[in-house]
Amino acid sequence: MTTKKVIIFTDGACSGNPGPGGWAAVLKYGQHVREISGFEQETTNQRMELIAAVEALSALREPCYADLYSDSAYLINAFEQNWFLRWKKNGWLNAKKKPVENRDLWIRLLELASIHQVKWIKVKGHSGNPDNERCDELARKAITNAVDRKEERNNKY
Repeated sequence: MTTKKVIIFTDGACSGNPGPGGWAAVLKYGQHVREISGFEQETTNQRMELIAAVEALSALREPCYADLYSDSAYLINAFEQNWFLRWKKNGWLNAKKKPVENRDLWIRLLELASIHQVKWIKVKGHSGNPDNERCDELARKAITNAVDRKEERNNKY
């Protein structure tokens, strides 16, 4: 059986930091395109970037080759520069001897990266890349939709 090659674009957004946040991913396999997105009430932009990657890789039903594109230097550099090796060696402390933020998501990403063969690729945000722009649109829409639903509920009572 041949391992499938999937192209993934991810993005996270936050309205305030911290504040309401949205994440999104566009997954492509051959002619198939799948868009996923979600919302968290109180979060940070960095968490949304990581959650987008976690959710995208979790959506894969079998081990795949995945080219994962993100405009998050935080996400891409952690893998391309192997930051997590130092973090793990130092008991999940960063270079400043402080606990690594978003440890739960980094651990989950490492688990997923051990299942799939992921190539982490940095894309410049807001530079006209259609898939990156679509992710940004979906992540922002997740925030807007969730805030609108909350306002509707508040106005009913």
